[in-house]
Amino acid sequence: MNIEIDSGSGFCFGVTTAIRKAEEELTTHRQLYCLGDIVHNERECERLAALGLEMIDHEAFRSLHDARVLLRAHGEPPSTYATARQQEVHLIDATCPVVLQLQRRIRSTYEEHPDAQIVIYGKPGHAEVLGLVGQTEGHARVIAERSEADTLDYSRDIYLFSQTTKPLEGFQRLVAHIQQHILPPARFEYFDTICRQVANRLPGVRSFAQRHDVIIFVCGQKSSNGRVLFNACLKENPRSHMVDDPRTIQPEWFEGAESVGICGATSTPKWLMEQCRERILTFS
Repeated sequence: MNIEIDSGSGFCFGVTTAIRKAEEELTTHRQLYCLGDIVHNERECERLAALGLEMIDHEAFRSLHDARVLLRAHGEPPSTYATARQQEVHLIDATCPVVLQLQRRIRSTYEEHPDAQIVIYGKPGHAEVLGLVGQTEGHARVIAERSEADTLDYSRDIYLFSQTTKPLEGFQRLVAHIQQHILPPARFEYFDTICRQVANRLPGVRSFAQRHDVIIFVCGQKSSNGRVLFNACLKENPRSHMVDDPRTIQPEWFEGAESVGICGATSTPKWLMEQCRERILTFS
């Protein structure tokens, strides 16, 4: 079988930077905490934990004192920084620059238009979204689907933003829906804040899935981006399988196949896709 690893898959810039910062810190400090999983991939988290990185939740974070804590690429709300100051916690801020710019834009819009509806197209409860909502003191509305837009007050101004990793098509549908329903003189403004490095992977993975008989999509169970990309693969190629561990790959998946494509999410390490390739080679 011909086995190809998608060159467009793997860590995005923000995740790569966060992991590099963690590795650098661990060479000079014996103890380093990370607020939440540094990346939504269990195997990569296990690798970094073996180096000394300890993942903690917000409750544990609030009990720390005089410690070093890494903030992952997803970003954090202002309350996290306030807690760090109170607890004398040193932060290594690895917030993705794209997310950081979006946070600042949302905060500026909220301060300039306190009576308007700040709406975020995103997944409720997602780490990045929590950081974005925090810029508005919790007042922003989070909408995951176009149908949820019917709960908005179209007689009031609306300012729409997007989680950086949401699909561009979904955002465009939401924009069109609000444009059709806004009631002048209420204003509607939207800001396309989707990361193109992530958004461009959708057409790329669709094309990749079409080129192979079987697709192995490597992704952690917690990755929202991964589920979107895998569903795109599955739509193009019904012989697509999502795995988070090479050991779960089954030989019967490849019966009659001449070509296999291995791809993954923005949270999938290259080394894990390579391990999947090695696993598949044992079947031939």
